[in-house]
Amino acid sequence: MSTYVLVHGSWHDGDMWKPVATHLAGMGHDVHTPTVAGHGVGVPKNVDHDDCVASIVDHIVGADLRDVILLGHSFGGTVIARVAEEIPDRLRRMIFWNAFVPAPGNSLLDEVPPHYRALFDQLAASSDDDTVAMPFPVWREAFIQDADAELAAATHARLSTEPYQPFRDKLDLSRFYASDIPKSYINATEDTALPPGEWGWHPRMSGRLGMYRLVQLAGSHEVMFTAPERLAVAIDAAGRD
Repeated sequence: MSTYVLVHGSWHDGDMWKPVATHLAGMGHDVHTPTVAGHGVGVPKNVDHDDCVASIVDHIVGADLRDVILLGHSFGGTVIARVAEEIPDRLRRMIFWNAFVPAPGNSLLDEVPPHYRALFDQLAASSDDDTVAMPFPVWREAFIQDADAELAAATHARLSTEPYQPFRDKLDLSRFYASDIPKSYINATEDTALPPGEWGWHPRMSGRLGMYRLVQLAGSHEVMFTAPERLAVAIDAAGRD
């Protein structure tokens, strides 16, 4: 049995991992799915990236978890990279699933195409609490294009607004890049949330990890909803010794 801590991405919360977590638990693993600070419905959104990191550190330390396989999805990659700097002695392996691995000193916004930066700036400026709501057309066509219309609509309805300050915060990450914690990268081959090519996930993000294990599976950025068992199998393969 392994202990997994699954860190969700933007617009999500920890409960959205439930189908994947159920399959992993069925394989005999202990699975934790904390919600990152500032994420979810009806919670304060005035958080920065350090707050996001602290919420995951607090969960791991508070539950006295050790020998953890820590997975981050999308924005969650920026969180787990910083968690690894704070509590490296509690981690056994890190898994990045179509996740950001920012270059040293970059923010998440530095790692996305200009059209996303412009869209996010506009949406945050038009909000009353400096948050970004996920537009349905972007969700439908770029994030969950492998779902039918009913599932796309149902999952979009579960999303919450995203605090924008964590996207802006610059991340030094010098300790992360000096770390020798084993790393894996899961690449969903139909993931177009970042446009393939110059801005794509793999090998642009994965290649920054140095030596790493690559696991690939068919699916979109939201294969956690469209094929949770398939994703659980990939996570198990990425986390094995």
